[in-house]
Order: sequence, then C-alpha cells, then structure tokens
Amino acid sequence: QVQLVESGGGLVQAGGSLRLSCAASGRTFSSGAMGWFRQAPGKERLFVAAISASGGMTYYADSVKGRFTISRGNARNTVYLQMNSLKPEDTAVYYCAARRGSSYYTSEYEYDYWGQGTQVTVSS
Repeated sequence: QVQLVESGGGLVQAGGSLRLSCAASGRTFSSGAMGWFRQAPGKERLFVAAISASGGMTYYADSVKGRFTISRGNARNTVYLQMNSLKPEDTAVYYCAARRGSSYYTSEYEYDYWGQGTQVTVSS
C-alpha cells in the first residue's frame, strides 16, 4: 500500500506564501507523476498542478499559473507546492495525488493514490 502524507498547510494573510510538501511511502510505489488538487467548502475537487515522473514537465490550472510552483525532491517520492501571492479564493483543503504512470493528468480519476489533505486558509 502507498501512503501520501501532506504537510505545510495553515493560515496566512492575503499576499503571503506557503509551501506544501507531500511524501510518498510504501514498498510498491515507484515514482510516477504527482499532482495537487484542492477542494473548497461545498465545491468539487479541482486540479491545481501536476508534475511528470521525471520532474521535467509541469502543468498548472489557469487560476494559479504564475503564483504556484510544483517541484519534486531529489528522491522523486516527494512533491512540493510553493504558493505565492495567495488570495482568499485559494482557501481550500489541498490534496496530494500520485499515479503509477509517468505522465501527468489533470483529471482526478487518473490518480491512484491520495493523501488525507491539508487545510490552507487565506485571510483577507
């Protein structure tokens, strides 16, 4: 079984920054593409950013492009989401996701493993 553990969420003022981390563990996991999704209260879970298995390709939702950066750690089983210029509308539970394949996707249904989520709250 693969486990994904997120950390780094919290409360920040608008314009501030946060860095989310997600570590994957489990003997069956070999590094695949990873991504971040978020879900605001009463809304569906939405794609935020994704990165290929090699880390060479990334993709962002239009709403975060230019403000968020996704990256992988050297061990390839860790993914980060650097969030700058945060806005109140970024408030949500952020989920880390991983898939066995090397290519990234924006659909949540393409991901095989999920973290428990970490709350990000941006105050105005």
